[in-house]
Amino acid sequence: MADADRVRDFYGRWAHLYDRLATAPGVRSWRRRAAAALDLEPGDTVVEMGCGTGANFPSLCERVGPEGRVVGVDLTPAVLERARARSADRGWANVHCCLGDATRPPVSGPVDAVLGTFVLGMFPDPAAAIAEWCELCRPGGRVAVCNFQRSPHPLAWPLNRAFGAFVWASSPGWERPDGPVTTAFEDRVAAGRTALAARTEDRRFERFAGGYLGLLTGRVPAE
Repeated sequence: MADADRVRDFYGRWAHLYDRLATAPGVRSWRRRAAAALDLEPGDTVVEMGCGTGANFPSLCERVGPEGRVVGVDLTPAVLERARARSADRGWANVHCCLGDATRPPVSGPVDAVLGTFVLGMFPDPAAAIAEWCELCRPGGRVAVCNFQRSPHPLAWPLNRAFGAFVWASSPGWERPDGPVTTAFEDRVAAGRTALAARTEDRRFERFAGGYLGLLTGRVPAE
């Protein structure tokens, strides 16, 4: 089974639980931080790759205002239905949800910003996905990726083992809770971050949530 099919099957089956986790109070603060890193202004257009159930939409809508536009892309119909319902319940006429693959986004540019939260580890070729996102973004626009990682703190090793179990549980198609699964996940995240750093300027990287989250943003160079 291809990676995209595994992701679609896994998140479709667990859409309800995923939505609860994605909108938990602590997680909401992480999402606000990621949205803030995009330096959005009223009237901007932002595309979220792998938008899931729309948990980032409140923060993005707040920043672009009613005159801006938020476009969410996801390949899992079940989670996208929840994203559309969230938008309808909030009365967000400027939010548009697209069924499609974030590695080949069905969106026309240029746009002002692109956001991907907790998705790089799912892509077989994260560098190619980042290249697509940077091409979609206008010169001077910003691309941001936020992902889980092991903490570098010397006393964090017990939680780092728990991190491995979390990666195993949330990575469709991977089989072990330590070793190769965690390494493969981190290799994909690192490849995506390296690609974003190579294609952007004015880069910013920050760790938070005890070092278990890393947020990298970069600005697409002006032509």
